[in-house]
Amino acid sequence: MNEEMGMDPKLIQQTLDTAVAMLSTWGLQVVGAIAVLIVGRIVAGMLRKGTARGLERAKTEATLIPFLSGLVYYAAIAVVVIAVLGLFGIETTSLVAVLGAAGLAIGLALQGTLSNFSSGVMLLVFRPFKKDDVIEVAGTKGKVLEVGIFTTVLNTPDNVKIIVPNSAIYGDTITNYSAYETRRNDLVVGVGYDDDLGVARDTILSVLKADDRVLADPAPQVAVSELGDSSVNFVVRPWCKADDYWDLRFDLTRNLKEQLESAGCSIPFPQRDVHVHDTPGATQ
Repeated sequence: MNEEMGMDPKLIQQTLDTAVAMLSTWGLQVVGAIAVLIVGRIVAGMLRKGTARGLERAKTEATLIPFLSGLVYYAAIAVVVIAVLGLFGIETTSLVAVLGAAGLAIGLALQGTLSNFSSGVMLLVFRPFKKDDVIEVAGTKGKVLEVGIFTTVLNTPDNVKIIVPNSAIYGDTITNYSAYETRRNDLVVGVGYDDDLGVARDTILSVLKADDRVLADPAPQVAVSELGDSSVNFVVRPWCKADDYWDLRFDLTRNLKEQLESAGCSIPFPQRDVHVHDTPGATQ
């Protein structure tokens, strides 16, 4: 009947033999590859969760945890894929070399972006500042709104949003005004040369003592620092909590002026003496 339908029994047998040979050759490899993919994905997921938990216990910056855990996950997946290709006899060394060359080319093309990226990772790992800190860096001063992988967002005192590339921050000097709980106010107060310096110093100390925001420890410093052109200058250096810095500075500037004047001390301003000489025979 097969001959009547135009089918050669020998051809059918050869086809079946070929199919059986292929199944016997590749079947176990396919099953093994599927098993490796499934198990590898499960292991990669476990590694990602374990990395995230470890970073959380280490109190790593929250922004960095998803990135690092995701990096571990995809690295594990890449290893699994290479292992699967090896099961089928594919030369993985050449593939890795090609991927490396492609990665190098992409890295050169995205050099600036990768520089910002690596700087962002370093900022998130070492944490020279955090959200809500007031910093000065790259010629900009403001409160930190966000520390991202590529950029850092600052808010200036006059409510202007500044976006700074991370490479400009990490390669520059960072001044963090919020790093410590206390700060020192540095003021300069001038009195007249005819004023009693003891009275002036006692008056300044009484103003500082009357303000609850001035800390007793460290003790404030009041001392004559300079004999200026028109005044004797005192340095006034009280310590306070970082949150009270500017309010205390503004209030002390006003109170010191008022109390020094009440104590009989003058607040001099720049003066110039002009000497007029009569010249004999000068035209009137």
